[in-house]
Parts: sequence; C-alpha cells; structure tokens
Amino acid sequence: MKSFRKSLAILMGIFLLFAMAVYSPSPAMAEKVEKKVQKAKAATKSDAGETWSKPNAAFDANKMGDMSGWDPAKWVNPEGDTIKVAVFWPHSGPAAANGELGWACVSFAAHDINQRGGIFVDGKKKKIALFRADSMSKQDQAKKICERMILQEGVHAIIGTSGSNLMKVANEVANRYKVISQNIGALSDELQDATNFGRYSFMSSDTTYSIGRGMAYYYGQIRKKEKKFYILCQDYSFGRDMAEGFKMGLKEYYPEAQIVGEDYHKLFITDFAPYLEKIKASGAEVVYTGDWIPDAANLLKQARQMGIMMPFANLFIDNPDFLVEIGVEGTKNLVNIKHFDKAGPAFTNPGMIKYYKAWNDAWKKWDSKPYKTPIYKHPMGTLGHWTLQTYWLFSVMERAKSTNAEKIIKVWEGDTYQYPNGRLVKMRACDHKAIQGFRVAEFVEPARQKASFNMPPYNWYSEASNVGDLTWEIPAEKVLPVMDPKLDRCVGKNAWGN
Repeated sequence: MKSFRKSLAILMGIFLLFAMAVYSPSPAMAEKVEKKVQKAKAATKSDAGETWSKPNAAFDANKMGDMSGWDPAKWVNPEGDTIKVAVFWPHSGPAAANGELGWACVSFAAHDINQRGGIFVDGKKKKIALFRADSMSKQDQAKKICERMILQEGVHAIIGTSGSNLMKVANEVANRYKVISQNIGALSDELQDATNFGRYSFMSSDTTYSIGRGMAYYYGQIRKKEKKFYILCQDYSFGRDMAEGFKMGLKEYYPEAQIVGEDYHKLFITDFAPYLEKIKASGAEVVYTGDWIPDAANLLKQARQMGIMMPFANLFIDNPDFLVEIGVEGTKNLVNIKHFDKAGPAFTNPGMIKYYKAWNDAWKKWDSKPYKTPIYKHPMGTLGHWTLQTYWLFSVMERAKSTNAEKIIKVWEGDTYQYPNGRLVKMRACDHKAIQGFRVAEFVEPARQKASFNMPPYNWYSEASNVGDLTWEIPAEKVLPVMDPKLDRCVGKNAWGN
C-alpha cells in the first residue's frame, strides 16, 4: 500500500510538471504577447523611420481632355453603358451651397474623364454618369436617396458629403449593398472606428483629429505666441470632434496653452451674439472653430460687426463670397488650415498650372449662379481637395480595370496618389483613413498675396485678404489619423498602417 501511494505521488508530480509545461507560457512567449499588446496600444503613434514611397499613381495633366466646354450648371450624362456615380450632398435646404460645391468638383473630374473617352473597366471603355442624390440635410432622407441610387439607378459608387451624420448613413447603406462609398467631405474620425467601419467605405478626406492637431502644431511649434484659446464649434459629431482634435493637439504640441472657453451651437443659427459676448469677456487671443457655411459666414460677419478683430483659427472661414463682403481689413489675420494646398508658391510645375487654368478658364465663360461667383474662381482649398479625391477614385477604378467593389478595395487599400501640386495621400489599409499633410496660412492683404499666387494677376482676391507670404507646411507624420485600437483589422499595425 505504501509503495502504491509513493508511485501515485510520483505520477501526480510528473503530470503536474507536464501540465505546467503545456499550459504556462514561457518567458519568450509572454514577452511576445506583451510586445503585441504594446504595439496595439501605440497604434496612433508615428514610426520615425517611416517615409513616403513613390506614389502608385498621380494626376497627369498631360492626359487631360478638352475642358473648355465644362459647365457644372449644364451637365448632361453620356449615353450608353456608363460608370454611374451618386453625388450625395444636400442639394436643397439650408446647406445646399455645399451640394453645389460638391457637384462642381465631381463634375470637373467626370467631364475630364469623359473627354478622354472614358476609362477601361469591365472589359471596355466607359464614361462617367452623375446623379444628384439630395440628402436635404436630413438623415431619413439620406437613407432613402442612397437606397434609391443603389437599387433603382444602379450606381457603382456614392461620393459625399458635408455632414458626418449624413455620411454615416451613406456608409451604412453602401456597406449593406456592397457598393463603394467615398467620403470626401465629412471629417469625423468615428466614421471609420471599430463601431462604424465597413469594407466598402473609404475616408479619402482628412479627419477632425488630424486637423485639430495640425492647428495646435502650428501654434505650439511654429508660431509660439498666443496662448489663450476659445473653442466654438457646431454641436454635432463633427464639431465635437474638431474641438477634441484641437485639445488633443495642444496637449501634444503646446502644453502651456490655455483653453479659456468652450461652446457648441446648433447648426444654421443666425444669432451668434451670445457666444461672441462670452468670447470678448474671456480674454481669448484666438478663436478656434470648425464651422462651415452658412454658420462660418454668419460667425465672422457678426464678430467683425461687434468689433471682435482677433484671429479665427479655422478650416472653412475661407469662402470669398462672404470674405469680400467683410473686406481686406476684416479678413486679415484669419488662420486657415487646408488639405489640398501646399505652403509657398501655388504654381510650381506645368501640371499644376494646366489643372488650374482648365478650371479658371471655364469659370470665366459661365453665366449662371451659383457658379459665376468668387468661390468658384479658383480650384484650390476645399474645391481642389474634393476634385482630386474624385480623380483618386477614378484612378483606382482604372487600375482595378473594374467597377466591381471587391476589385476596387484590393487596389485602394494601401494605395498612394499624388495631386498636381505634389501633395501625397495614402489610404491606410486597415481602417480606410487617408494619411496626408496640411498647409496653414495667415491671411494677408492683396499686395502680399503674390508669394502664393505667383503668376498674373498676383493675388487671389483684390477685395479680401487671403493666402500670401505667411504659409507653413504641417508634415503628415505630425498629424497621422487616429487609429481605433478596438478595430481588429488594425491590431499590431503602426500609425502608417504597416
């Protein structure tokens, strides 16, 4: 019996040693797991060694078709078998001006492609047909129109829109029906987070957090003067995220700065006086805002009428339709951050000049509003960014040789593309967010705009301040889009997506 107990104890000991060997991780294994966790946690940090590679494709001005007949007000779809694209924006209602901007940008790229004879997809050359998809700035209408575009019109892609709440709806519908949804105008980071990500939606626009961090980088690392900031943004996901991005950036690049006030207002209000009174009393040196038209126009007009002449650090307070109303003095010192433009002279190569003149020469011939207005004179800023993002989609289709969503995804994930001015953009594969740098400019009087508009007439606008000799580049590695660590596709990736 004693011998049996001894034998049993020995057997149990051997079993325990075996179990520990099998089920307990070795130090090497534990270290490997820990590294993986730490890598996931660091997913939003830049790898210093990462550099831009040669782009996979670039806008080639030499291939442009005859643009002399382009007029967005007189668009006619080509006949036959076409690539069908829904231009999804508010085309009516209080934000209809944004829909007109979107239509002009997409139609410019489509007209060019059509003048070339189309692009080779699905076994033959096809031209582009465009369909106005009016969201009316309403989420229920957005869902209806996107479903109609896919199920009745048979569109191959949805391009939009101003309003992150509306883009979210378009992405959801597109992912349900497995159709490409390209976000060129809505900037909220949450659109591509773990909750909202879909394989068929691509965010080729910049993002709220990147914009905010870019502006904070300018004030903390370049300008190094003003320290007291007041945040005033629209009260929905975009406005809230714009504010969070700026606050995130101040902690990162300007920790000694102080936020002396923070407010959020409803969309499309007409009376900003209560907010402006608080700004006056706060001791702020700069107002940071993400407002877009019509709010951006009303905000600046009322501020200047109340004698508030401090700088507004902004993304969208650059619409000349209202800047010329305010005049040169009232628009000086506005600090604008932009995604398409580059610091320094605007026209540095023949391709950029040809792209610019193709748009500007056509604009001179137009005879109908809203297009025959100052905002459409120059294909820069938001117009340039939306237009070149559209070209990016058509380039991806051309290289995929297909309108099939799965083939488009295969090409677009990890793709790099170059704009005519040299700006590089990269589609991060794991979360479909675009990586890109920015230009920050302090608006100056017309006489100083020659440094930017470096060909006759040597100013952007004679009736308002605009971009001139005070411009700076914000490198892409300083404003890499935030990556959601909960999105399983991104686990183990660095902020460049590698």
